Amino acid sequence: MLRIGIGLLVGSILGGVTYTTNLQQSVPELYTCLETIFVILGNLFIGALRSIAPVLIFFIISTALMQKPKSQSKTIQRQMMLYVLGTFFAALIAVIINCSFHVTIPIPDDIKTDTPTGPADLPQVLITIFNSIVSNPIDSIANGNFLGVLFWAIMFGFAARQFATKGMRSGFEAVTNTFTKLISIIIEFAPFGICGLVFMSIINSGIGIFTDYGFLLIVYLICTLSMFFVFNALLVFIVLKRNPYPLIWKTIKDSAVTAFFFRSSAANIPINMALCKRLGLDKNNYSISIPIGSTINMEGAAITIITLSLVACFSLDIQVDFGPALILSIVATVSAIGASGVSGGSILLVPMACSLFGINGDMASAVVAVGFIIGVIQDSVETALNSSTDVLFTATIQFFEKIKKGVPVHKVVGGTLDDVKD
Repeated sequence: MLRIGIGLLVGSILGGVTYTTNLQQSVPELYTCLETIFVILGNLFIGALRSIAPVLIFFIISTALMQKPKSQSKTIQRQMMLYVLGTFFAALIAVIINCSFHVTIPIPDDIKTDTPTGPADLPQVLITIFNSIVSNPIDSIANGNFLGVLFWAIMFGFAARQFATKGMRSGFEAVTNTFTKLISIIIEFAPFGICGLVFMSIINSGIGIFTDYGFLLIVYLICTLSMFFVFNALLVFIVLKRNPYPLIWKTIKDSAVTAFFFRSSAANIPINMALCKRLGLDKNNYSISIPIGSTINMEGAAITIITLSLVACFSLDIQVDFGPALILSIVATVSAIGASGVSGGSILLVPMACSLFGINGDMASAVVAVGFIIGVIQDSVETALNSSTDVLFTATIQFFEKIKKGVPVHKVVGGTLDDVKD
């Protein structure tokens, strides 16, 4: 995070100085040299991500679906349902909030000219989707057709699940881990790429881009806080019929804060397990639900995908109606679950969401670049929401089952959580 912040700062300072001193006119040779260096840095970073993302997505999703479920208990099933429902709600809320604020970013004229206006209604969206998903799977991966990649990965994962041997699963896990490591290596060079991207953004659009990016980040935070304190609270209240905020504050204080700095749901698993123990939850349950939640409970990722893809739409004056917005929410839900475990994984899936509206790869890449620029804060907030909600929903279902059994937990859920015991 520190190195990315330094890259952002260096790119901002150099770009600001170059723009305000009109270096292009005063010292054209130096300007050309700087422009070449920073264009190369930015293009190498984004190009590498664009090239590897389709392959990585295919293996992540197919490998996850290939695995045998660890448990079929009703408790686990209820928790999984709440995870998926929460992720879908996050996507839907992000659509509503983003459509209310209508955030745009400066984009080059050539990208805006070459990009189609997008589908205007639901039938056109459906035609776009089905034309994309039936594309040849190899072509989908090679050409970055993310809808095709997602569809064939799901089909392959479910088909292989019926007969895959332990060795086959291990092999796919190894390949997935290899590509994940490769992405991690590329991300290590993010400070240089972001430095180049910020520099080029400033000299092309001026220092006013910070206002646009700042507004975008504010809208993202509004979406996240809405999930923390409104809609997650509503879900918990519907299940428990009790005041949800003591439990929510507990998960924020003891899970979200550490996850914010760890920036990894997986790294925060021990923290969440310890919190579940303090809440008096069943270890046989939370030892399964917490690790699973770190891979499929992706509210923050869904918000990221929705926010950035709608920024692309609004920047290109594409109208987003109810039908396309609903389909976008569903695609973002599935995509967010598939993005688990990958640093910057939600941002890498933005092009797939953009493809619903016929937005080309250049514009999608420009929005991905913006995602990495605000990612210094966005990734931390996303992880905090994802990880703390793992505990929130695990505790909610276990409290629900305690209530059904007649255990008097109402004093705890509406008061102090430290008294929860089996």
